[in-house]
Amino acid sequence: MAQDAVACHLAGGMGCVGQQAAGVHALTRPWRHFSPTAQRTWRLVRMETDMTRQRVLVGFLQAQNCTNLPCSWRHPESRNDAHSPDYYQEIARILEAGKFHMAFFDDRLAMPDRYGSDHAHTVEYGIRATKMDPLIVLMTMGAVTRKLGLASTCSTTYFEPFDVARRFATLDLMTNGRAAWNVVTSVNDGEAQNMGREEHLQHDLRYDTADEFMEVVLGHWDTWHDGAIIVNKKTGRYADPSEVKKLDHKGKYFTSRGPFTVPRSPQGHPVIVQAGASGRGQKFAGRWGEVIFAAGRNTEIAKEGYQAVKDEAVRLGRNEDHISICNILMPVVGATKAEAEDKMAVISKLPLEIDALSLLAEALNFDFAAKGIDEPFTTAELQGMTGMLSIRDGVLKRSGKTNPSARDFINFSGRGQTDSAIVGSAKELADYMEAMFAAKGCDGFVVAATHVPGAYADFVRHVVPELQRRGLFHMDYSGATLRENLRLPRPRVGAWKLPS
Repeated sequence: MAQDAVACHLAGGMGCVGQQAAGVHALTRPWRHFSPTAQRTWRLVRMETDMTRQRVLVGFLQAQNCTNLPCSWRHPESRNDAHSPDYYQEIARILEAGKFHMAFFDDRLAMPDRYGSDHAHTVEYGIRATKMDPLIVLMTMGAVTRKLGLASTCSTTYFEPFDVARRFATLDLMTNGRAAWNVVTSVNDGEAQNMGREEHLQHDLRYDTADEFMEVVLGHWDTWHDGAIIVNKKTGRYADPSEVKKLDHKGKYFTSRGPFTVPRSPQGHPVIVQAGASGRGQKFAGRWGEVIFAAGRNTEIAKEGYQAVKDEAVRLGRNEDHISICNILMPVVGATKAEAEDKMAVISKLPLEIDALSLLAEALNFDFAAKGIDEPFTTAELQGMTGMLSIRDGVLKRSGKTNPSARDFINFSGRGQTDSAIVGSAKELADYMEAMFAAKGCDGFVVAATHVPGAYADFVRHVVPELQRRGLFHMDYSGATLRENLRLPRPRVGAWKLPS
């Protein structure tokens, strides 16, 4: 669909754009249909894009009853079949038509039930009430796409390194090199209790453990060398044993022997995604991340986080150009600003106060039902919060209050709310994105949907062609694997190890 839009624009009009998922595979090489002048324009735009910084677009998804915005299911145009394969396959087709680099699934191992120490409100109001396994959902999307990257979340706190390495290496092979792993340490006590523990690990300890977890996973991925598989039926030799090593890892937190059971994929191994926001999280992201998600609420905040992660990567001897930092973007777009504002008027009525309170309680492991909505938190209560501490720290900074109330947390955190939505025409959305990109607040965007599939379809129909027209986004995928499309080098064995 996005390719059709670009084709129509270069041919002199946008009139053929208007359908959502139908016809998304319609012009695989649209430049062949252009006039000579339009073909030259097409090539110049692609050349300009190739010579400048990579712009990345990621679709932010959840394998649950709503998008990351818990009120999304209440939208009158939202699909009601979020537990069906067709729901996710339609999203996949739309994102691939828009040349998105990747579809990314966030995940939790528990539904939000910290508020009031009860799950009733979560179920009643559909606040991320159902959560399926995103890795399996990704396979339904991979079956209907050819180039779209496929990223899933998996926790370093509640799984074993060998298991995670095997799952994602298998996904990478089954999608011909399109897999990515979003590395998280998990956030709340509900997850701990579902996974056989009383409470979640302390913040910095989670990251210390995760560092070693990464060494084990990447170590296993390195044990099969390229060319190890021979398949010589005449000699009876399947593979060269000298090219398959045993890891034999024995560390402080993990022991894992090997040999690993999955060979390398066309892209070497899955792309590493990360979203650390705290100081320790940013250090972890700078050490391991190749695509990093950020949540800067404006360009200045985004620039601070961007520079912190890039500086950490450079300090460690990594190439900062091999890291793409993508900032969250919730677009509400229409053919005109007035149309977008009409859409936002509908969306702004959807959130409930309980949405924000539930998500805050979940993220900070604190029962917000224990406080009056305007009652200030004590210093001890604030210090006792755990989990996503960047939320607490951000509220303290933005509110300017030493002891903010629950209402302040709602207003200044943005959890479960639509206040951060960028509303406007394609030009206005593109202006916003271009300004943040040019200011080095990000290398791309994680696009969050107010409802599905309409929000993604609107973005692909309106914003993607405008970004392409400006030379700010690629016209087509440049390769077959996710690494090729992100312009990341195929990692050689041992490339993840820091320079000595």
